[in-house]
Amino acid sequence: MKQLSSEELRKLYLDFYHSKEHAVIASASLIPENDPTVLFTTAGMHPLVPYLLGEKHPAGKRLTDVQICVRTGDIDEVGDASHCTFFEMLGSWSLGDYFKKEAIEWAKELLLEKIGFDPEKFAVTVFAGNEDCPRDEESASVWRSLGIPEDRIFYLDKKHNWWGPAGITGPCGPDTEMFIDTGKPKCSEECSPACDCGKYLEIGNNVFMQYFKNADGTFSPLKQKNVDQGMGLERMLCIINGYKSVYETDLFAFAIKKLEELSGKKYGEDEKITAAMRIIADHTRTATFIIGDIKGISPSNVDQGYVLRRLIRRAMRYCRTLGVDDSAITELAKLYVEKYKGAYPYIKENEARIINELDLEKDKFAKTIEQGLKEFDKIVAHLPEGMKVFPGKTAFRLYDTFGFPIEMTAELAREKGYELDKAGYDKAFADHQALSKAGAEQKFKGGLADGGELTARLHSATHLLNAALKKVLHDDNIQQKGSNITAERLRFDFNFPRPLTAEEISEVEKLVNEQIALDVPVKLEEMSVEEAKAQGAVGVFTSKYGEVVKVYTIGFSKEICGGPHAKRTGELGTFKIIKEQSSSAGVRRIKAILE
Repeated sequence: MKQLSSEELRKLYLDFYHSKEHAVIASASLIPENDPTVLFTTAGMHPLVPYLLGEKHPAGKRLTDVQICVRTGDIDEVGDASHCTFFEMLGSWSLGDYFKKEAIEWAKELLLEKIGFDPEKFAVTVFAGNEDCPRDEESASVWRSLGIPEDRIFYLDKKHNWWGPAGITGPCGPDTEMFIDTGKPKCSEECSPACDCGKYLEIGNNVFMQYFKNADGTFSPLKQKNVDQGMGLERMLCIINGYKSVYETDLFAFAIKKLEELSGKKYGEDEKITAAMRIIADHTRTATFIIGDIKGISPSNVDQGYVLRRLIRRAMRYCRTLGVDDSAITELAKLYVEKYKGAYPYIKENEARIINELDLEKDKFAKTIEQGLKEFDKIVAHLPEGMKVFPGKTAFRLYDTFGFPIEMTAELAREKGYELDKAGYDKAFADHQALSKAGAEQKFKGGLADGGELTARLHSATHLLNAALKKVLHDDNIQQKGSNITAERLRFDFNFPRPLTAEEISEVEKLVNEQIALDVPVKLEEMSVEEAKAQGAVGVFTSKYGEVVKVYTIGFSKEICGGPHAKRTGELGTFKIIKEQSSSAGVRRIKAILE
């Protein structure tokens, strides 16, 4: 099998599905559009939810792209061979067009004929069925017709071969997954792709959205059946090129080399050094993309900004493990900008902002360390005489409250003659993680996207709010920096250097309510990006030259958007701002309701 670079694999994938009449669409922002359930775009299908639910996509029913994603649930696992916080998802979709037969035939053609995986080592899994939904014999039958022998078709349970719904209700269905047999011996008689023994490596996945899970737990057939095919770029590069780790691929190798130069240490020579280099390389890449995103986020203490700050500071912490200055991350960020500028040109356009934000955070972190040292000295001064153990809970408080690295606490404790209660620290850390995960699950349980009438109205209200802010503040450079909508309220972040006055808030409310009172229709048009710009439409221009986009005209607002929306402004009721506050440096946040 021929080795491939990241650029070659992206092109091969998109060209292949383009040859199957799929429109190549641009990656969406890392910051989800009006989705209250997640902080970042976590999967290739995430930005396409409205279209998977039946809304018409301007590019048609067959789509393909490379979507940038961030997942931070496993942030503490980064440092091993496979975990990344940022990744690219190769994806293709059928929105109510072709279904299982074509999807499976093309997956086999791509993997075995175009990429060149060995057909003799190729294995697949399909859904075994349960009391809710039948065994997926349709997929198994297609695989058989393509020459896959029975002993390499595995029927697995819902845990392994079922997707969704993302929330309590919503689209869901069986999937079929593709694997390569590495040749390792079976771990047991029952060994299958469900095992984690390493015998089978997943190389592709087709989700068949054919059911809707109802609130009462029952499943109904979907009117529009969809296919969602996905492959992780980093993982595929690793497998295709025979690497043991994603950090050996061309997406990371140059960053690791730079860290070797700066530190004088060798990647792979020691577990601790290897993990530190991986963490710095991964977190810096993620930070570069979050700051450089078209909706550029700055480090802060809330939401996406908090995750970003945590990633940057964790990278800086591990710079100390390598014995290099914190400025190493700005060196790496510049290298990442050069590496990705072809695939994502806005990263190059936003390079100055990326470097500036990283430098600012470096200075703030230095102050954090200074503050942490003072706090450490205070704690030691109050420890009982004769005590030889530095309390684990206290060490965790230093980390959680002040961002003070546990490694530094352990080192300082040893210098003062104390042994760190690492077990106590680990327990406090695990308890904190459990609480965070429970909170994340609670945040996620509303589903991936709520297209209900209330959220549609609030979505339309954000367009009017955005337009009103530009008018009242006399600033056409105001842009949406984030939006979070639940059925109860909207939250809208925008760039502005100061708090709004009471008079300005009142005037914004007045302008929005005037538009609502006019009860004008919400007008949807499809046009090219160039036409949208020429007509003065606002929004984030992620689309490629010539690509068709949706433009919504709502009263005095004209904006590129994916929906959903109210049908008329009169449906919105009365708009009321309940809070205006800072979100992060140079970004304000408005919370508002419709009464």
